[in-house]
Amino acid sequence: MIVPMYKYYFLVFYKEYNQFLENIQKLGVIHVIEKKVKLTSEIKEKYGTIEQLEKIIDFLEKREIKQLEDLHVESDGINIMNNVFRKQKELEILEQELEEEKKELKKAKPWGDFSHEILGKLKKENLFVRFFIGTKKKYNECLKRGNIVEIISETENQVFFIVLLKDDEKAEYELDEVEPPKIPYPNIKIKCDELEEEIETINRQLDEIAAKDIPSMEKTRMEIMESLCFEKVKLNTAKEADEKLMILEGWIPSTKKQLIDDFLEQNSVHFYFRRATPDDNIPVLLKNNSFSKLFEPIGNMFSLPDYHEMDLTVFFAPFFMLFFGFCLGDAGYGLLFIIGAGIYKLKANKQVKPYLSLIQFLGLATVIFGSVSGTFFGINLIQTEADWLQNIKGLFLDPNKMFNLALVLGAVQIIFGLFIKAANQSKQFGFSYALSTIGWLVVLLGSLIYFLLVNLNAISPNSVILYVVFSAGGFFILFFSDPKANIFSRVGSGIWDVYSTVTGIFGDLLSYIRLFALGLSSAILGFVINDIALQILGSSKILGPVFFAIFLLLGHTLNILISSLGSFVHPMRLTFVEFYKNAGFKGGGEEYKPFSK
Repeated sequence: MIVPMYKYYFLVFYKEYNQFLENIQKLGVIHVIEKKVKLTSEIKEKYGTIEQLEKIIDFLEKREIKQLEDLHVESDGINIMNNVFRKQKELEILEQELEEEKKELKKAKPWGDFSHEILGKLKKENLFVRFFIGTKKKYNECLKRGNIVEIISETENQVFFIVLLKDDEKAEYELDEVEPPKIPYPNIKIKCDELEEEIETINRQLDEIAAKDIPSMEKTRMEIMESLCFEKVKLNTAKEADEKLMILEGWIPSTKKQLIDDFLEQNSVHFYFRRATPDDNIPVLLKNNSFSKLFEPIGNMFSLPDYHEMDLTVFFAPFFMLFFGFCLGDAGYGLLFIIGAGIYKLKANKQVKPYLSLIQFLGLATVIFGSVSGTFFGINLIQTEADWLQNIKGLFLDPNKMFNLALVLGAVQIIFGLFIKAANQSKQFGFSYALSTIGWLVVLLGSLIYFLLVNLNAISPNSVILYVVFSAGGFFILFFSDPKANIFSRVGSGIWDVYSTVTGIFGDLLSYIRLFALGLSSAILGFVINDIALQILGSSKILGPVFFAIFLLLGHTLNILISSLGSFVHPMRLTFVEFYKNAGFKGGGEEYKPFSK
């Protein structure tokens, strides 16, 4: 459910205002209303500092260095940040320089060690050393010319050699002549080693910072954020009576109203409040039972509800859980989820435990649907000849029945969504706006009940009943699709509503076939893994059992990972597209964010 909100107006004398803000920040219950104001340079600077701190923290966390809590932690996070920035710059320059040196090293390596000084002395004596690269065949041709030739190095396809010529004579060779490296290979190698050592030193220093100084930067970031919030609240304060009266507006959830009222009375703060109106832009705070609360992060991935509509979390949570179990559909996998999450709960922190509880509920649904379809770690229990299964085989549903079950669940959720839509429309706009949706419920439920009673031989086929059902529902659909319009616009809107709803509901219903398809694919993959593993087991008396166990473990692990992903994504898609659409979900709510430390 959405917690009701009250809009408060606080009137405070300017000399007492800073102390008032500090007190309500400690209280942490007021969602301050932000106005369209220009941010000051100080606030912009703080935003920039926070962004820089977050980048540095992220950079250090990616180094995956274990935090050393027993080390002394420097308190000034800004100094640490600036120090890391400097080292990043140094590291970037050194790495670029090393990259260039390695390119030169690669070029110089075939020529080994030589001295430019000696080459210069030879040149003074009219002896010129020229550097060539060619194939062995070309090198042999060069030898036949009678020149002084010396191989420096060679590879499988190339020969690196020098030719000694007198008086800088021009030798016509079909070879690639190259300039000698400016720096000999050993010298470049020494330079590369020095650069690598400097880089290693900086990386060690960064690792030390990552091990002990991240908490300091996080603390500084939080302090700046608190200060930033404080400055933004002051910026969003109206100033009246020659700027001596400070007026602050904010939203208070009904669950915190008594707390703020007591505080204001104790501190003699002048204020007044009112209930939220449809024209207000109101923040949303959800309050659900312990089960539905586990599914709030899933709903928030799409959007928070608008304040004036219903929170659908409590309504989609059971369906999402069942759909996940249907898609995964293996009782053995479900047991792993329940047991694994339960064990991890013993050492998990408080923030993670709700997610583990969610995994356990999803695992429970998987056990239920795996038991219904007769699948356990890829074993088809329907075809198993075990004696203890013979009496309960009739309880398992074959693929045809599972297909029908997927459609039934889809129809139930769609019709349930229409009930919610009618309630939402009545709550937001008035009962007349819900009559069109009620008309569709009359048509759908009336038709379903009629055909069900006929199939059960409870009543005899009678077309008059259907005419009455369609006439009653059709009247509301045609004349109340748009209650504010004139009669002709209503009928036109109603005809369009008939077309879009009939085609939409049919398409939505077919979307639920994915539940059956995903459950079937998961079961088939598990069966194939077991079949291949059994073949491996029989291939060798010694190694067979070893590779049998390894293949089973890897195969089912991979199947669980792949199938779990699909089992999460597709129910989410059915929730956000089919269910939300039929429930008339609008969304776009603003999250309740209290001004707090």
